[in-house]
Amino acid sequence: MSGVVDHDRRRVLSGLAVATAFSILSPFARSAGVDYPFTLGVASGDPLPDGFVIWTRLAPFFNAVDGRGGLSRPVPVRWHVATDAAMTQIVKRGEVTATERFGHSVHIEVAGLEAGRPYWYQFEGLGAQSPVGQARTTPALHAMASARLGFVSCSHWERGYFSAYRHLAAEQPDLVFFLGDYIYDSSYAADSGKVCRSHGSGNAQTLSDYRNRYALYKTDPDLQALHAAAPSVATWDDHEVQNDYANRWSQDPKVGMAQFLQQRAAAYQAYYEHMPLRTSSVPKGADMRIYRRLDYGRLARFHVLDGRQYRSGQPCIQANGSRQGHIQTSPCRDLRDPARTLLGWQQEAWLDQGFAQSKAQWNVIAQDLLVAPLIQRDLTNHKPGRWTDGWDGYMANRSRMLASITRHRLSNPVFWGGDIHSFWATDLHAKADNPDSAVVATEFVGSSVTSDGPPYDAFMKIMPLNPHVKFFDSRQRGYVSVELTAQRMLTNFRAISDPRDPAATVSTLKSFVNDSGQPSVAL
Repeated sequence: MSGVVDHDRRRVLSGLAVATAFSILSPFARSAGVDYPFTLGVASGDPLPDGFVIWTRLAPFFNAVDGRGGLSRPVPVRWHVATDAAMTQIVKRGEVTATERFGHSVHIEVAGLEAGRPYWYQFEGLGAQSPVGQARTTPALHAMASARLGFVSCSHWERGYFSAYRHLAAEQPDLVFFLGDYIYDSSYAADSGKVCRSHGSGNAQTLSDYRNRYALYKTDPDLQALHAAAPSVATWDDHEVQNDYANRWSQDPKVGMAQFLQQRAAAYQAYYEHMPLRTSSVPKGADMRIYRRLDYGRLARFHVLDGRQYRSGQPCIQANGSRQGHIQTSPCRDLRDPARTLLGWQQEAWLDQGFAQSKAQWNVIAQDLLVAPLIQRDLTNHKPGRWTDGWDGYMANRSRMLASITRHRLSNPVFWGGDIHSFWATDLHAKADNPDSAVVATEFVGSSVTSDGPPYDAFMKIMPLNPHVKFFDSRQRGYVSVELTAQRMLTNFRAISDPRDPAATVSTLKSFVNDSGQPSVAL
């Protein structure tokens, strides 16, 4: 980035701070007799060369028991997009009606803008002004620009504060990826010793439950700061619905498909209501399309996957009927069954097509899990086995995906993931379980924002069984920031000092430099 751009970014952040402070203190909401409606902040997302989505949800009483945020009637909402943080140079404006159908959320698909530059946006409604957010269009399709990126996952409200979001926002990224477990459907018992700040309610199951869980998370100032600082691209893992769910099957064998699909529909609707997603992702009952591609000029193509909605049922169901993930230590045909899929057949074909057509210098596959195979040991009997809820439970799909990368000679494939609450850097081999086969891709997995990591000492003992793992650490919470140019990818594992401290500091745990054309992890 040039010095001019860096100076401009600093000016932008100070402008955002001033604009946000002004709008929070706005007297207009009070004079209208309504509490401040923009309690959940603003966000932008899914950028294109000529525009992006801008989002907000009006919720003057964000935790109202009925999940409606304190509103029941339609509300006109005005929006503005400007070329300056002070919102004086308006280039796009309009008005929409926020309705009860989607919880008074607003999704505006702004178009007709210049490529590769920042814009600012703001909403007005019920006599109040929202905070000002910054968005950014992607570079023109022929451009080879550099990018600052970040990705995060697994932010459990009850396990700590979201300082990782604040520190990522301070890095002034061009684009942020949320790779799953944005919320947690489940809650800890009050006497568990795990609760740093309470959800205030039990497990989410209904639309009002999920709405209020998202609304609670959205009140976090560090999450609001990150969304206001940069556009985002989001996909989900399991806790946006239920732990270890697979397609139409609950983890609980006592919950039938019809009942679970009703819960899934509620969860998917709440997800849409709280994310800056395009109309193409509007849920249709229990179905919601979120896998998609995003091109960042000629620099990168991002293949954003859905690893939950279409997968075959959980493999190797336990004797008690539980569909929870577990370490399978005995032979089980499901793990390698070619008739099974994690992505679903349609998404698999879509991904193969995306690989075939990509002209990008870098191809980033952004999804929710650790892709690399991992021989683990059961913590009770210490026998070696495979974790069934991840890619190891769907080995044939992984083999097909890696074969597609090889067949299409995909340029610089890099996988990003989350879920496992720890930092990982791995080599992905053409034959996943054969470390002597060619390395075809690099993988980086980020630690959780707050959720507890797996036992470090136990995992370190299995590392000799997994020579393709080049780095692992589960002791730190944090995020990943990436600086990308045509010739190299610099990946930084950032660790926060303490998730229980709202003023936590940040440090760099490990950095990796991948040169273009070099698929192995560079240590």
